[in-house]
This record gives sequence, C-alpha cells and structure tokens, in this order.
Amino acid sequence: MKLSRRVQKILSNYEGDNPGTKVNLARMLTHGRLANTGYMIILPVDQGFEHGPGRSFAMNPQAYDPHYHYQLAVDAGVAAYAAPLGMLEAGADKFAGMIPTILKINSSNSLNPSIDQAVTATIADALRLGCSAIGFTIYPGSDASYEMFEEIRELAAEAKACGLAVIIWSYARGHMTKQGETGINVIAYGAHMAALLGAHIIKVKLPTDYLEDDPSKISYQQNKVPISTLKDRVKHVVQACFNGRRMVVFSGGLTKDSEGIYEDARSIRDGGGNGSIIGRNSFQRPYEEALGMLNKLSQIYLGKA
Repeated sequence: MKLSRRVQKILSNYEGDNPGTKVNLARMLTHGRLANTGYMIILPVDQGFEHGPGRSFAMNPQAYDPHYHYQLAVDAGVAAYAAPLGMLEAGADKFAGMIPTILKINSSNSLNPSIDQAVTATIADALRLGCSAIGFTIYPGSDASYEMFEEIRELAAEAKACGLAVIIWSYARGHMTKQGETGINVIAYGAHMAALLGAHIIKVKLPTDYLEDDPSKISYQQNKVPISTLKDRVKHVVQACFNGRRMVVFSGGLTKDSEGIYEDARSIRDGGGNGSIIGRNSFQRPYEEALGMLNKLSQIYLGKA
C-alpha cells in the first residue's frame, strides 16, 4: 500500500529507528478502516489477566474464546489487536496475516494488590507470532516504577533491534491521590516518561481537569496552561510527547455508554491525539453492537460523525 503524506510524516519523526521498526509502524497505520489517516483504533484484551475472566467476560460469554477477539478485530477493521501471550497463541495460526498484533509483554493480577507487573513473555515470542509490536505497562509513582523502567529499557532495546515497535501503557499509580491518577499534570508527566523511555506509541488514560497537588501544579497555574476542556487536555498530553512527535492513543477506561465514548473520541481527534485503544467498552458488548460502535468510532476519526 502506498503511504499517505500523513503517515510518511509520522514515520519521519522516528529518526533513530531502523527500517524494520518503521515497517511495523506502517503496518498498523495502513491497516483497517483508518488506514493512511494517521489515526488508529486498537483492540486490547489483557483484562482477563488483570481482572480475571469472570469480571472480563461473564457479561458476554462468547468472549471467553480468544478467536472471538481476533474475529472482532478483523471484522471491525481496527489497526491492531493486543493481548498477552496465551491469547495470541490461541488464534495466531488461523488469523495469521489478517490483523497486526501486539504482544502485551507484562501483566498484573487483581489477586495481588501490589502495584507492579511481571514480565510474562519474550521478544522471541513476539517474533514467533509475527507481531508488529510489544506492549508494556509502567506505573509512574509506584515503588516498583524504577524496576519497570529498567525492564522496558532492556526489552525495548531488544525489540527495536529486531524491528518491532514499542507501545508503553503509562498508568500513574502509587504515591498520589486516587483523583490524581487521572489529573492532567500527572497524565502528561506519565506520557512524557513513556516518550523518554523510547515508546513509539504511548497509551494513557483520558485526563481530567484536576491538578494533583505536587510541584508541577504551580507551573500549570502560573503559566495558565489550558485544561478546561477535554480537547485542551488531549492537546497538552500530545504536546508533552515531544510536541506531537510520538503517537498518543487514549484508553476507553471504565465501561460507559456509547455516546460518552463517541464524545471522548471527538475530543481526542480535535485535540490532536492519534486514536483510541478500547477494550472492555467493545468486547463486553454483544458482537453486532460492538461492531457498530467501533465502526462509528472510525467514522468519527474520519470526520464523518
């Protein structure tokens, strides 16, 4: 597929990367309904590891089957499908070549309350399964954060050497208030850390207008950083990621109604974000409803809804 000028511009921002990594970024940017637009929707299904199968799939029992998620990603025309090792292995052969995949390479579980994640797969696994990228979660603010930074440093170096792209889920937790986890100054800081750690694509939660009471708060106030609307806050997070030189996608968050998801997507689009990474807000719905919602999101990013 011929690359649009928009995609060529995005790829040109990754000046330190080899051709293999840029090819894999291009695979995701040129796949599905948003191909060649610079936007992407990613379907992540790591919730079974994080929260357990009952909390993740009981409301839609078909979703216990890993093939269900592969098929949803293919039929919805998303840019990529992200999951832990076992989920990808369970459908890798049948769906080979149909959808770019992302191996979520570390995971936590809700049975253990520590704010940390274990490395649960290898770069060799990602290559064996034909993945385009690895995904890795960091928890800025947690006691385990420095160890996580060191883990992704090593894994990212190996992934890039093999031509894989690196996506960092940056979720601030630990030494902050619960409200602060989605505060604009905390989200922007966490996104910036992910960029500094070498992420090609950065995943964060949508920020609120709350300012965590930390040393950065006064700078936001004194410099009158615009944060009153979600569009403003998305724009600021993108600015924090090397002034837009790194792609930023925003998570769907807790289960919400469709109109709320659509309004979020419009703010992401208008604020200069690169798209949505939306899991339980899609696969926990009946199949046809999920397809309709993901199609509507594509239409929003295309400026048609």
